[in-house]
Amino acid sequence: MTASLSLFLSNCLKVGAILLVFNEVRGFILAAPVLYAIFEQGGSLMAVWIGFCSLCGIALSVVIPMLAAKRLRRALPVRSS
Repeated sequence: MTASLSLFLSNCLKVGAILLVFNEVRGFILAAPVLYAIFEQGGSLMAVWIGFCSLCGIALSVVIPMLAAKRLRRALPVRSS
């Protein structure tokens, strides 16, 4: 029973991580027109740079925890019953 529960939770976490990445890609696709509109409306390079940095910050808030989880998974030993 414990092995099947562990397998289920592992699969749920993997699906959750994939959905999180897809959410970030969707966010970038939706934010690209906003950056273009800033540029088209005569926005300065500073306004475009602020928008770009905001998007990079959002992306890093997802990428860094994913990398940390991967390293933690490698570092922790696998328990077997």
